[in-house]
Amino acid sequence: MDNVPATRRPVSRRRLLTGAAGVAAAGAFAGALAAPLPASAAARDGHGLRIVDRNENGGRLQYYRFATDAIGWDPGVNVLLPDGYHTSGKRYPVLYLLHGGASDFREFHMHHNIINLTAGRQLIVVMPDAATGWYSNPVSSNVGPRNWETFHMAQLLPWIESNFRTFPEYNGRAVAGFSMGGFGALKYTAKYYGHFCSVSSHSGPASLRRDFGLVVHWANATSAALDLGGGTVYGVPLWDEARVSADNPIQRIESYRNKRIFLVAGTSPNPVNWFDTVNETQVLAGQREFRAALGRAGIPHEWREVDGGHVFRQTIFTQDLNGMMARLRRAG
Repeated sequence: MDNVPATRRPVSRRRLLTGAAGVAAAGAFAGALAAPLPASAAARDGHGLRIVDRNENGGRLQYYRFATDAIGWDPGVNVLLPDGYHTSGKRYPVLYLLHGGASDFREFHMHHNIINLTAGRQLIVVMPDAATGWYSNPVSSNVGPRNWETFHMAQLLPWIESNFRTFPEYNGRAVAGFSMGGFGALKYTAKYYGHFCSVSSHSGPASLRRDFGLVVHWANATSAALDLGGGTVYGVPLWDEARVSADNPIQRIESYRNKRIFLVAGTSPNPVNWFDTVNETQVLAGQREFRAALGRAGIPHEWREVDGGHVFRQTIFTQDLNGMMARLRRAG
């Protein structure tokens, strides 16, 4: 669910890796600090990732591309460091920022001004590739492995914590996203309960089954066309019901307890733009359903309903950043 044109091109094929062992490995990093790293050090291979391209400069934005058995081509990641990272010796909290569909790891850098939006913030921002894979290990793929959940949670997260000065703990991590990435943020927060203390969904769907599973159908259709070569995330004509239930934010309400939750959706999509209208109308309805369930459970949350449609709002994201920084462990 996004309106940024695709710019990625696959660069290689790899073997399939199941995610169970990797997910367990990621969980091992949730509670203990990694060994201290030098103030500035070259990143290394590890956790199932081999660096095949990089740009480690003296500035804030670092770029990496990895070979991984979880994905059939080499996905990229941007890591945005805080001002002074290279000389401070401090540890920092981390925001995992997830892009929308039909986009890539450069979305927030190229289209949403993320460098300026985070200037002066004592925060590392990690922006990984996800294709149009809905932050999932799919039921089927006709183009090789596309196990995005394994790549992000079992490989990339521990790799970041091994190579950058972070707080590898619950209060040291936030996750946010736009559109499909907003769904991914909600999904990862619920499925990996001890990983993220703050979650933010900017125009991301929060209810998969409403309106006869419209979002599930959308995820299947878009992933089939743009990522899986006709394969699907959840299966057709019959869904893998267990997967849908495990990924569906509205069915995981208790998993959001004791976290900071931030939601935003547009109330007036462009009536002559079919994509904008269908997407944001469904997002708004699903977020309202999700918010009502949080309210019934007595789980505090922040939300915004604002003019406009299915777009990323930089002013709202700045408000969200303020809330994240207040919740996250402070750099030091």
